[in-house]
Parts: sequence; structure tokens; C-alpha cells
Amino acid sequence: MSNLKAGFGRVDITPSMGIEIAGYYQKREAEGVLDPLHANAIAVGNGKTTVLFISFDHCGIYKDLSDYYKKIISERTGIATENINIAATHTHTAPHLDYGRGGEKVDVYREFVGQKMADAADFAISDMKPAKMGWKVGNAPNVAFVRRFRMKDGKVRTNPGVGNPDILAPLGDVDERVNVIRFDREGADTILLVNFANHPDVVGGSKISADWPGLLTGIIERCLPGVKSLFINGTQGDVNHVDVNAKDGDMNDLANDFDDVARGYGHAIHIANVVAGAVMQVYAKVNYTDADDIKVIEKTISVPSNKAKPEELPLAHKYNDLHLAGRDDEIPFEAMELTTAVAEAMRMVRLENGPDAFDMKITGISIGNVAFITIPGEGFTSIGRGLKMAEGWDLVCPCGLTNGCEGYFPARDAYDEGGYEAKSSPFKAGVAELFIEEGTKVLNELRK
Repeated sequence: MSNLKAGFGRVDITPSMGIEIAGYYQKREAEGVLDPLHANAIAVGNGKTTVLFISFDHCGIYKDLSDYYKKIISERTGIATENINIAATHTHTAPHLDYGRGGEKVDVYREFVGQKMADAADFAISDMKPAKMGWKVGNAPNVAFVRRFRMKDGKVRTNPGVGNPDILAPLGDVDERVNVIRFDREGADTILLVNFANHPDVVGGSKISADWPGLLTGIIERCLPGVKSLFINGTQGDVNHVDVNAKDGDMNDLANDFDDVARGYGHAIHIANVVAGAVMQVYAKVNYTDADDIKVIEKTISVPSNKAKPEELPLAHKYNDLHLAGRDDEIPFEAMELTTAVAEAMRMVRLENGPDAFDMKITGISIGNVAFITIPGEGFTSIGRGLKMAEGWDLVCPCGLTNGCEGYFPARDAYDEGGYEAKSSPFKAGVAELFIEEGTKVLNELRK
């Protein structure tokens, strides 16, 4: 008889108005609510080992804050910190949580979120019921697009804009696969964990929104009564919602924003509908599998830092100082190229005195023959594709922005090509390939 149990918990973490919003290189303060923010938790155990997956509507939190939250949750629940996984959905319309940002409002909200996460974890553990697990892969076409392009002048630009005549060719690929893990429970709601890679920066503006991941959860639960849903983003660092070849109705509910990126709330609803459709494709036809065996492996890797050359620092300091003084108009770039120049300058200044390397953790979790592998930042889609190739698994779910949001992890070629992600990344070329290599080792170790 199966020993598997699963439980679900949810709490509202919508902030008060006036709080600073994360996600851009310009200040925004919340002036309304389009839809609420949540922290959702799934607890899965077999009587010996229990793991927690917590997904919350936020752009991403650094490792130190993630570790702090995990400590709070562990003290409340008794679950070991290495068995607790905190994933940010990456919405760009949620509050800052960084230390030193946003004043007292952010300080108060930061503590509030930690306690509410612990509540969600508590609820999930209390809700655990005997369960069986199934999995299947759906497909969500034409909502995720490459966002890096070679331009006719030879440069590489991120988000060059819809219909830009200077685009020569896209750089990269998308992964339209939607991983669906289903827990059917005795006398209780079914729980779905959905895993898909796309950048949730669709809404824009200064109103609070969980963007399409939060809308997705609501659509799934309305379409499937008796179901609770949690979303974990994949490796989405080089893809987003913008189709530069959009035509006819493709631009419905979209308008160009300050950085030449087309955004709109209606389009977030569209993406949520399409991804929900992928879930509906497979919901009733999952492959049920033996899931009694649960394992966790946590591994620390060292990643070299992307420090500036000495001759690059004077200009970096100039741009950084201008940006901090609110004088971006004196930096000779516009739209996304301005964002890239500012991000690159900030990276160089921040790393001027080190460190020479960063220690980061990868966690591998297996439930039966389904595996989860955590990536503490914004990995390129090549990382997800590489990890999914690990041998012997029914399904591998790369979990981006999980247990940290330490920066971009671009593919090696991107460092030669250029663009926002590589220029802003605090890590040297080879970081993506390192995550594939070390993540695959963890997946192989889980199988022993």
C-alpha cells in the first residue's frame, strides 16, 4: 500500500499601497491592485521524508532572504531547511523585498511575507492526505518567444521591439513543454503542480498583479472544480511574451511601454489561458506512477564572478552615478539599450572589490521517478533543456528562481554576442553549462 501523502496551503500576501515595486531600473510605487498576490505551498511526504514546495508571487529574492524564510518555516514546521524550496513566480508587479530598499513599508512587508509563508507551509502539512501521483507533459504554443536578436548592424539586442526592421535573426530557442504533476487525494481536493518557462513581465505599470502565473492558477481552479494549483517557473531568462513578428490580432491588449516592450493585462490573461489549456490537454490522461520513494540532495557549487576590466570601471562609475542621481537622460542610450547600459554599469561597480566567486546551492528532489532540480536565478532555456535530458527519469522539472535569485545564467555564446542578460550577469561565461553539468550529477546521484 502506498505511503504517499500530499497537502496544499494558500495565503494572501497582497501588500498595502505605496510600497515600492520590484522589477525595473526605475522607481514605482503601488497605486492599485489588479489581482491579489499569494504564497502557495505543497507538502509531499512518505512517512519518513517530507518536502515542501512554496511558490510565491514575487520577482525574486536573494539567497540570504530565501535562507531566512526557510529558517522561519523550518522552525514552525519541523521540516529540514534543505527539504524546503521557495520559488518566486517572477512577476514584475509585486513589492521589493530587498534589504535597504523601500524603507519601513518594505521592512514590515518582508517580515509579513515570511510569517505568511510559514502559515502556508503549516496549512499544507496539516492538509496532508493519502495520495497517488501522476504526470504528463502538455504544450503551450506561441506564448513564449526568444527575446534576444542579432541586429543588422551586428549588435545583439534584448527586446528590440515589435516590427523592428533592423532585426536580422533570433538567438536562442523556446521550450513550449508544460510539465504537469497531479496528486489525487483521498477525500480531498486534487493538487496540481505546473512547471513552464516564460518571463512574467507582461502587465507593467504600478498596480499590483501576480501576472499570468497567478491568473493561470485561478483559471485552472475555475475550470477544474475540486483542484488546487501551484505554479513554478522554469528556466526563462532568455524568453518572454513579445512576438516581434506580431501581426493582425496578435497585438490585441498590448501597447508599447517605456522600454519598447509591449505589455498589457489582457495579454497576461491570454497567456494564462493558453498555459491552462496545456494543463487541460493532459489533466485526465496523466501517467500514474509509484511515488513512495522521496529523496533530497543539496549541493553547493562555486561560480566565478564576472568582474570588470580596470579600463572599464571609469565609464561604469559614470553611468552608475548618473542613474542613481536620476539622470538617465544623460546616458547616451534609449529604451532597452539604456536598461542594458545601466545594468552592466551596476554589475561592474558592485563587483569592483569582489568576490571572485559565488557559492550557490542546487537542490535535487525525487518523488518516485519524477525529479525536480532547483536553479537559484534566471537560467537560459538551454539549462532547462539540458537538465531534462538526464537519463532514467520519467520527468525532470527545472525550477527557476528557486532558493535564490542571484542573477542571469546565460549560455556561453551569449557572452560573445552581448545583450542585457550577459552584460548584467554577475557570473562569468560557462555558468549555464556548469549548472547543466552539476545539476545532472545531482539527478544521477538521486537515482542511486
